[in-house]
Amino acid sequence: MKQFFFLALVLSGSQSIAQNTSEDKKALERVKVSVNYLASDKLEGRRTGSAGEKLAAEYISQQFKKAGLQPKGSDGYLQPFDVKGADKRTGHNVVGYIDNKATHTIVLGAHYDHLGYGEDKNSLYRGDSAQIHNGADDNASGTSALIEIGYWLKKSALKKYNYILVAFSGEELGLFGSKYFMENSPVAASNINYMINMDMVGRLNDSTHGISIGGFGTSPVWSELIKTEDPYFKIKIDSSGTGPSDHTSFYIKDIPVLFFFTGTHMDYHKPGDDADKINYNGLLKVVGYIKNIISATDQKDKIAFTKTREVHSGMRSSFKVTLGVLLDYSFEGPGIHVDAVTEDRPAAQAGVEAKDIILQVGDYPLADVQGYMQALGKFEKGQTTTLKVKRGNKELLLPVTF
Repeated sequence: MKQFFFLALVLSGSQSIAQNTSEDKKALERVKVSVNYLASDKLEGRRTGSAGEKLAAEYISQQFKKAGLQPKGSDGYLQPFDVKGADKRTGHNVVGYIDNKATHTIVLGAHYDHLGYGEDKNSLYRGDSAQIHNGADDNASGTSALIEIGYWLKKSALKKYNYILVAFSGEELGLFGSKYFMENSPVAASNINYMINMDMVGRLNDSTHGISIGGFGTSPVWSELIKTEDPYFKIKIDSSGTGPSDHTSFYIKDIPVLFFFTGTHMDYHKPGDDADKINYNGLLKVVGYIKNIISATDQKDKIAFTKTREVHSGMRSSFKVTLGVLLDYSFEGPGIHVDAVTEDRPAAQAGVEAKDIILQVGDYPLADVQGYMQALGKFEKGQTTTLKVKRGNKELLLPVTF
């Protein structure tokens, strides 16, 4: 999960895998092998565009093939994309497909890239020596869950929908991979039923069983299937369809989403996020819950999309003010590119629109997202200033009150 603000059935969590059959034992072994390989020092932190990222992509491709998934990338299972910025490089989404000859498709996703040695300045480690950030929870855990669901789906009797499983790269840099996928999707966005994103699902607490499910408000169906009074999980729901992970790229295309997350911890974006700290049985409990949702929606027609009121900016929660905008983190600048605007928040009240480029807040020109974050820290709630906005070929000066 990229380093920004966290988001925070009647399907029973007790239906999740109990680890007592031969198939359950195979599943447990598979997720252990996947996490331990993806989070090994050999892959050097899976930084987007690195040799370690390519090794990870090869491993995921092999697992998709072994599970029986068809390749659905532009180069076999791979979907290469350029990462723009000071350090030009190529990332690789990994895309597998189950073709049930259906009209609509369900997308399941997890990012597999991480921070490498922290070269992109997104590490929270403050030591003097460079260290590998293995990212076992973030997000070898979600990737291994994705692979395991692929094995299950291929053998299942669920045939009403097609399934695309995609392991995204470039997430830690700003959702590059998922944004590219949606701009170059092998199926039309209108034919995607919904998307489930798994990001940091490997640290389930054995005593509290706490799990956050985002995207709850993006379809009325989710309230039918997901109940906070679960016999196993302590479920915290978040209605927003946006946040600091790849489901955001689908939500802004009017696709219902769910986002599974077992919580942050002291090893987040640090070298200590290693495979020996993963709760593997807990990980499979989460997988079991997601299987239940997928099974339940197989009994339903294409689900309805609902736009949610709260659009997170992706910023840390320590700011006293926010504009209420969702940003395109792949935009090179100058300025910040607005992907979406929250109703009744300062930006909307000022007249900011999606696709605007905000060039300046008050006296502070914005070179990039980092400059935007720094500018927000200069203002207090209730303070009025101006926004310099580029809209097409025009520049506007809009008064805004935080």
